Amino acid sequence: MGEQRVLITGASSGIGEQLALDYAANGWQVIACGRNLEALGALHQQHDNIKPLSFDINSLGSIKQALADVAAKDLDLVILNAGVCEYIDTPMQFDSALFERVIQTNVIAVGYCLEAMLPCIRTGGRIALMSSSASFLSLPRAEAYGASKAAVSYLAHTLAIDIAPKQLGVSVIHPGFVKTPLTDKNDFPMPMRISVEQASAAIRTDLAKGKTEINFPGRFTWILKTMALLPTSLWRWMARKGLAGSNQ
Repeated sequence: MGEQRVLITGASSGIGEQLALDYAANGWQVIACGRNLEALGALHQQHDNIKPLSFDINSLGSIKQALADVAAKDLDLVILNAGVCEYIDTPMQFDSALFERVIQTNVIAVGYCLEAMLPCIRTGGRIALMSSSASFLSLPRAEAYGASKAAVSYLAHTLAIDIAPKQLGVSVIHPGFVKTPLTDKNDFPMPMRISVEQASAAIRTDLAKGKTEINFPGRFTWILKTMALLPTSLWRWMARKGLAGSNQ
């Protein structure tokens, strides 16, 4: 087998950055995508088998042109990691512009990436979509973020069915709280938060096994999935109590 190639979006920070570093350290050829060219350049300085690639993830034309410029083809793995997180703090003054921003980047842009990148994956390759454990259970203030990640999970599961005959694998990733610049902005308790190194290890291990659903930390995601089985009125009450407690 020749050199393996992976393309990672959102690679300039957080989980995406750590994945790029770890895959490169293990001998993969890495196409690290993001908006921050300085951060991507720093990755290349650490590993010359990391190729920086900058494009506007909300522009299909920009994505396609960037892929053409680096002759991205015969990829073994694509990880669609880029995303944003914003919360609805005053639901009675619902911020539709915020809602649109989150849906655009977390859902519509994933569609752009699929159109541009699926043809670049070799037969037998795999594409992974970054969702969130927030998709398991409706959580306070997450009207935009949670909805976007639930959409990504549904998209991944459906795509897996439809492209299986093409011998392409699809995985969906549901992380819990991971210490990143994104979660550092959160103003509420984040139980069982793990490091980006731990997150990267969990993702890479399960992708290597061909797992279709990657959930971590295991105990945290199990709790959320179990809560989702409770009567709706009960877990809504629990969510409200949790929100009230976090505001004290």
